[in-house]
Amino acid sequence: MKRIIVNADDFGRHVRINEAVEKGAAEGVLRSATLMAGGAAFEDAAARVRRMPHLGLGIHFTLVDGVPLLPPEEIPSLVDETGRFLPSYAAFSKHYAKGGVHLGEVQAELAAQLQKFEAAKLKIDHADSHQHMHVLPGIAEVVIGLCRKAGILALRAPFAPLFAGNFGGIGQFVGRVGLALLAKNAASLARKAGLLVPDHFAGIVAGEAVDEAELLATLKSLREGTTEIMMHPGTANEELVRDCGWQHDFEAELGAILSPKVAKLAAEEGVEVVNFQALARG
Repeated sequence: MKRIIVNADDFGRHVRINEAVEKGAAEGVLRSATLMAGGAAFEDAAARVRRMPHLGLGIHFTLVDGVPLLPPEEIPSLVDETGRFLPSYAAFSKHYAKGGVHLGEVQAELAAQLQKFEAAKLKIDHADSHQHMHVLPGIAEVVIGLCRKAGILALRAPFAPLFAGNFGGIGQFVGRVGLALLAKNAASLARKAGLLVPDHFAGIVAGEAVDEAELLATLKSLREGTTEIMMHPGTANEELVRDCGWQHDFEAELGAILSPKVAKLAAEEGVEVVNFQALARG
């Protein structure tokens, strides 16, 4: 049995991302998305979710590259002088390694993000995080505890594809190995806590686009079990690059999700296109 969960990250960050999620779910192979509680377009995304009952919804826990829900004075170890989260995984990891992050503040902020979903009456079936912060030791335990308390079914384990995309040499290789090892540890902790985890993970982790060719190649090389494919679709590259500060081909990823070739290959290969709720069905 081979199954794929095509998941759109950063849902709620921008209305152009929300548009892509709705279109991808209606016309393509998208069956899952993770919503950012602090995203500027959260309410727009929530409205779209309510008219897409077949879309599985997750929480995209955010500790970097965004704004917190709690007042900055309540979580001083998580924010910079402007009151925003640190800008990247690298900046946060360096701060964290020096002992600068207080896990009690992580717990409080992520709990506040969950509470926003509860207030909006949005049902969550899985959790992941912006730039994979949830696999860091200590933070993984916090996230797993929150998931158990909230009754969240599953957790992403971003087993990094070591040589995907434009391979960037030894530095990138070491980074991907590190992420894969952290993901393996987080997956083990999650399973011991009773959470479900997909068997495999795909989606380029260095910011490159999963275009049609990449998605077709992923389908052709699928292993047995369930593979989560991380995507970042959008409908307007120029606007999204400007507003999100990320040089990424969002439109190429949406094109891959909508591609008739992708849908045809999945059908020919007998690949079931599902969301995280399918993990509970074995």
